[in-house]
Amino acid sequence: MSLDEDLAAQLARDYTQANLDAADRAMLDYTALLTRHPARATPTDLQRLRDVGFTDQAILQINLIASWFNYINRVADGLGVGK
Repeated sequence: MSLDEDLAAQLARDYTQANLDAADRAMLDYTALLTRHPARATPTDLQRLRDVGFTDQAILQINLIASWFNYINRVADGLGVGK
């Protein structure tokens, strides 16, 4: 990923339409799955990440970071932070 403003705009609009390499796309697909439908995650989803070069340690880090952001956003939303 880069600090490219055009890419940032693409990601903000719809990451699925952004110009990404296979690893970034797989990572974002996985984090979207964890955000929207975490119970639907399967070993196949993890294998997709391995297939594009992520190690198990990297997959754990992706999972932990995405899960933490989902958690903290729900806490903030539930407490009305920023409203």
